[in-house]
Amino acid sequence: MTQALTLIAPRFVPPLDPDFRPAVLANRAFQAEVAASGGGVPLVLGLERVDGTLSRFETTVFPEGHPRAEANLQYAERLVKFLLWQRGGWKVYAGGPRAIGEHLRRTYAPDGPRAFDYHFMGEQVYQQPFTVVVCAADEVPPAHESEKALGRHLDGCRIGFDLGASDLKVSAVIDGEPVFSTEIVWEPRQNSNPAYHYERILAALQLAASKLPRVDAIGGSSAGVYVDNRPMVASLFRGVPAERYGEVRSLFARIRQAMGGVPLEVINDGEVTALAGSMALEDDSILGVAMGSSEAAGYVTPTGSLTDWLNELAFAPLDYQPDAPADEWSGDRGVGALYFSQQAVFRLAPRAGIAVPAGVTDAEKLKAVQEKLEAGDEGATQIWRTIGVYLGYALAHYADFYALKHALILGRVTSGRGGTLILEEANDVLRGEFPDLAARLHIQLPDEKSRRVGQSIAAASLPELG
Repeated sequence: MTQALTLIAPRFVPPLDPDFRPAVLANRAFQAEVAASGGGVPLVLGLERVDGTLSRFETTVFPEGHPRAEANLQYAERLVKFLLWQRGGWKVYAGGPRAIGEHLRRTYAPDGPRAFDYHFMGEQVYQQPFTVVVCAADEVPPAHESEKALGRHLDGCRIGFDLGASDLKVSAVIDGEPVFSTEIVWEPRQNSNPAYHYERILAALQLAASKLPRVDAIGGSSAGVYVDNRPMVASLFRGVPAERYGEVRSLFARIRQAMGGVPLEVINDGEVTALAGSMALEDDSILGVAMGSSEAAGYVTPTGSLTDWLNELAFAPLDYQPDAPADEWSGDRGVGALYFSQQAVFRLAPRAGIAVPAGVTDAEKLKAVQEKLEAGDEGATQIWRTIGVYLGYALAHYADFYALKHALILGRVTSGRGGTLILEEANDVLRGEFPDLAARLHIQLPDEKSRRVGQSIAAASLPELG
């Protein structure tokens, strides 16, 4: 039996989740143990993506033979899991004690505990056999990161859209000013025919086009992994059978053709969240977190660029309690989707004594709980306070992997009173547990309109006119 990490109870206990054990506290306790032992050795993790791009993460662990060396395994596995979904990669270099590399190789294997990640990262996203290279720390290749400028184009008549699991948001924008925005309820995950997705998205774009004198460009955002406007993997299309997924990958090429062949760009919705924040704040080093049907994240670097990282923090672990809720898709426990989304609201509602209505869409379920919140219901208030505490500890965890000055919080879950409660609790956690971080990290909550449709407006700025 692997000797587990020491789990630390948080000073700020989520009202509806007293067993929450933040990843950031466990990782820092482990590092303090290694430092106190006086004999830590390097562990260098490298994650290779495409065209030679590679990320490195360097830390220290117990040497082989140390009484606590077994704890290295859980520490390293949770780090790799986080890095895979933050940075992405089909090849992982495990540079350090050999036992760690061999453990990672067994864990991230076709029949291992992380078989989902093995297949997702290898076959589905990067279309390469997923590989763990066991090596010495000095054999991990040097970092080679890729950054690109994208968005911030405000000229002309543009359409922006954001594809959520419950609603499709679309905006018409003229020279950077929105002239029309709306939300359209849909159920993409329940539909197996790609024609449903094509027709609904095209109809929304045509509606926005009717509000413009012409259409010069279209920009969009959606949960999932996108490469050259192709959805490589996206939860919105989970109902589509594998033999028809080619119709999904060609979806936006066909939509572009139907809209007259104008410039079109589609990227991950988290990236658009971060871009929206950077544009609004006129600053960089921003992590955008969209709390909708799932957790979407995106990052604008200190140089104002976007990276080729995945930033799919919905699958990145932030709670190390052994009985943390399990994600129904990946099977892993304690990952972001279950803490920063409407899934979190539905999971916590029974603990707050609130019955979520059955037989209605997820958007209607969330609205029902939010109505209780706006009416001052104490149970509903505790749901959003719990999410706020989660966020405070998660941001401290994220700050160990990102250079941050701002965190921008968007999405349907932050609407109304809920956003204020989340912000209050997160700031209390940062000030109380992480005062150094609190002094340099500012959590931004946009106004109500931006929270609801800001992503689709920012998405409109993605394409550059020829």
